[in-house]
Amino acid sequence: MTIVADVRPDLMPYYKDDCDPKNLAPLWEVLHTFARKTPKSDCQPYIWHYNEIRDTLMKSADLITAEQAERRVLILENPGMRGRYRVTTSLFAGLQLIMPGEIAPAHRHTQAALRFIVEGSGAYTAVDGEKTIMEEGDFVITPSWTWHDHGNETDTPMVWLDGLDVPLVETLDTTFAEPYPEPTHPTSRPAGDTLARYGMGLAPVDHQPQTANSPIFNYPYSRTREALETMRKAEEWDPCHGLKLRYVNPDNGQSAMPTLGTFMQLLPKGFETATYQSTDATVFSVVEGSGKSIIGDETFEWSKRDHFVVPCWAPQKHIANEDAVLFSFSDRPVQQTLGLWRENRGNA
Repeated sequence: MTIVADVRPDLMPYYKDDCDPKNLAPLWEVLHTFARKTPKSDCQPYIWHYNEIRDTLMKSADLITAEQAERRVLILENPGMRGRYRVTTSLFAGLQLIMPGEIAPAHRHTQAALRFIVEGSGAYTAVDGEKTIMEEGDFVITPSWTWHDHGNETDTPMVWLDGLDVPLVETLDTTFAEPYPEPTHPTSRPAGDTLARYGMGLAPVDHQPQTANSPIFNYPYSRTREALETMRKAEEWDPCHGLKLRYVNPDNGQSAMPTLGTFMQLLPKGFETATYQSTDATVFSVVEGSGKSIIGDETFEWSKRDHFVVPCWAPQKHIANEDAVLFSFSDRPVQQTLGLWRENRGNA
């Protein structure tokens, strides 16, 4: 026979006093905070209008050099998590500025990083001995623990979006970083080598994947845009996404990096998506066009080079005033690997 004792809230303070010095805590007092019907997050929807923040970003060049800062970046800090240096619960985002003639010195770290080029043309990033020249709309990967440096040999500023899995790596207590002894890492391969080897639907005959990261580290926007334009001829529009492509690792068809999912989508003029929800909080960068997004009960107007964030499980709808192209990234690959990712298509 099971005996059920009466609840005695009057005794709880004394019971806690017994638990505290033994580093114990009653689960039943906090179970409701993580056993919920739907997710809850401190992440809030927000938009950074580029025309409002560009001047602030450029002023940073008068305060500190790229070498002094190591990385001159303005963090896109979510208003619901101020002081925690993150754009979503698991992701970091910031805008990096490199001025003409500057070098951001070589280093490596366990955090994986993406670069999405927002403004400028002709600066380079180098990853493990190969340089790539960057153009607006290019998506560049910097896998975990790879040497990388950046330089601007042009006469105009260069700005890109940095996206990293910093909070995720911190949660796992696996943060390591190391500076290279020289400002730049030695070049060991010609520019464009990895794209030629792995980005043409071909691979060297004896190629064996070495990591879970893509062997390609620059996905040029010119090719992505061409793919979207070719696809639009079929008029097969997804009601929630328009035309949406996922950047993949050609070795295995998975995400280009195992912790960062990256996407590019086209919304034709006048297109209004169905309401959509997903568990991966997502950062968007507007590449072309203008429109608006309804996130929860808030509406955000956006145009070229603006950035906005959609929290986990927030209902979202996107409306294009003109042909619009949106880049986005999230932690979807991690959620999918762990069997946690889910979506709600048009039923919110």
